[in-house]
Amino acid sequence: MEIKEKLKQVLIEDLNLEDVTPDDIGDDEPLFGDGLGLDSLDAVELVVIVQKHFGVEIKDMDEGRPALQSINTLAAFIEKKSNG
Repeated sequence: MEIKEKLKQVLIEDLNLEDVTPDDIGDDEPLFGDGLGLDSLDAVELVVIVQKHFGVEIKDMDEGRPALQSINTLAAFIEKKSNG
């Protein structure tokens, strides 16, 4: 399964997003605010989700803020850290 698809699936399952399917989440859609509508508590959970499902650690907000913008930025971050 492609990283982006897996990300969408685990976001929906682990954050208990109701009435949302992977097709509803655009790759470039912002994860926070007007996009998917996640908040700061979801950001903390997202860090845990990335570690649990992908084995990649987001060490601090300097690293996390750009990575947590969208599915595309998060997938690129995971790929870079996994290979690197």
